[in-house]
Amino acid sequence: MARRKQLPDIMGEALGRVNIRALEPQAGPIPLSKVVAMPTEPGVPVPALVKRLKIMRLKGMAQGLEEQARLRDQATLPFEERLDRLLDREDQEREARRLRSRLKKAELRYPEASLAGVDLRHPRNLDPVLLASLATLNWMAARQNLIITGPTGTGKTYLACALLHQACQAGRSALYRRLPGLLGEMAAARRRGGWVKLVESLAKVELLVLDDWGLDRLDREQRRDLLELVESRYGRTSTLVASPIPAGRWQEAIGGPGLAGPIVDRLVHNAHLMSLRGPTMRVRYPAGG
Repeated sequence: MARRKQLPDIMGEALGRVNIRALEPQAGPIPLSKVVAMPTEPGVPVPALVKRLKIMRLKGMAQGLEEQARLRDQATLPFEERLDRLLDREDQEREARRLRSRLKKAELRYPEASLAGVDLRHPRNLDPVLLASLATLNWMAARQNLIITGPTGTGKTYLACALLHQACQAGRSALYRRLPGLLGEMAAARRRGGWVKLVESLAKVELLVLDDWGLDRLDREQRRDLLELVESRYGRTSTLVASPIPAGRWQEAIGGPGLAGPIVDRLVHNAHLMSLRGPTMRVRYPAGG
């Protein structure tokens, strides 16, 4: 595999000191010390190898080697299988590191949100079939949008963050923003000359969450910024809008007959709609759910 051929030569030199003959079938069990202590000349103990792996930033392999040294059943495995397990651990560690990076960049309102934590028993018109379909992220592959509406306290933000978390786990780039705050960022970027760069970066995010949509009536500059944003993403990436206002009233909330229509059209026409209703969940779940 390509990734294994890219391991530094020094890695092969270090692991090459293992006495392969000591791992061949012999009469009786093989003492653990013959495997983990690397009984070759001049001798390379496990702690020394672990240190070298960490220096080489192979943290997963270092952890895997320490685990193999603690588990006696690992000593009876062929060298190639032990090496394969070390490489698997390195893959897992690197993917976990990439996931942590994606989640950090996403800036979730609820970092702990997950689809497993969504309460399907609460009476809020949440369709479990639709939720299961959204969990596949096929709508993102089709570059479609998602609109979640409902009264305050029905869990819109938590659901949005749970789906954003799902996207990060699938290797997609994602970003959470409250619409009022994002419009403020865009206005500040315009003043310092970084507006174009900001819009270009937002256009590339595979899943952009716009929360608290429609809380305030927008002025003309905000409407123009919003139109440029949704236009830059239209048909290329997916946008998730969470709003306490039904989609049918968005034009009124946005204001401005010339720009409100195109903004709403680019978000709604290829969107899945999740309309929540019912009593608030904040008493039972202060962090959503």
